[in-house]
Amino acid sequence: MRDQTRHWMGLNARSSPEAAVTPVAPVPGLEPAFTVDARLGPLEDHGVTRAGHRRVVPIAGGRVAGLPGGEIRLDAEILPGGADWQVVRPDGTIEIDTRYSARTEAAEHVHFRTSGVRSGPPSVLAALLRGEDVNPAAYYFRVAVYLETSAPRLAFLERSIFVASAVRGADSVSYVAYRVT
Repeated sequence: MRDQTRHWMGLNARSSPEAAVTPVAPVPGLEPAFTVDARLGPLEDHGVTRAGHRRVVPIAGGRVAGLPGGEIRLDAEILPGGADWQVVRPDGTIEIDTRYSARTEAAEHVHFRTSGVRSGPPSVLAALLRGEDVNPAAYYFRVAVYLETSAPRLAFLERSIFVASAVRGADSVSYVAYRVT
């Protein structure tokens, strides 16, 4: 067993651990992929549940678009019916958990799921809640974006992870998604 373990570590039975070469994973990069501009419905405050202070923000529509000159050809309409099922932590940080769908002109569906956080000073978070315009640099709003589709042309979207820095408007959320390379 010891020789087998040493083999998995890149060692042969006769070499020493000092001679092992540890493989180095590539450093991830970010590649601009697409934009999302989502229109939101009125916030529903569900109060404190067993999960915490629950809020639901309906997603009423919007657009997804590949970036000009980019490799991802995605132009789709965000369909109404999705939502952000938020939990507000005691410190005011909001846990983001969205699910929504988009449909291309060729009737291909793409399911979006995001997970992330929005945080900042209490006064900034209160201003966002009131629907005021706030400088995006005044708060932290980051999400991981996971995509799912049955469209063969878009299947490559399922083989990547995307991240974004989002902007919250009075009745919208927008972001540029970046593919993690």
